[in-house]
Amino acid sequence: MVEEFNITKHSLVPEHVKLKEEEVKSLLEEINIKIDQLPMISKSDVAIKHLNPEVGDIIKIIRDSPTNIKQIFFRVVVHG
Repeated sequence: MVEEFNITKHSLVPEHVKLKEEEVKSLLEEINIKIDQLPMISKSDVAIKHLNPEVGDIIKIIRDSPTNIKQIFFRVVVHG
């Protein structure tokens, strides 16, 4: 039996988290932008498939940094 490779466990793939509705509202107010001003990530991106994303969801990407403890990025899900 062939074992399926889990890309989310790879050391070079940062943690991806789908934000809840209230978190999205808070984020957009905090940084004073509209959702369409965020960078995009494809719904078919293998790093977020396990989150079952829908178009318009916001994904928080948490990367380890050699000069900082963590770097946080946000992406809006688009068709892919």
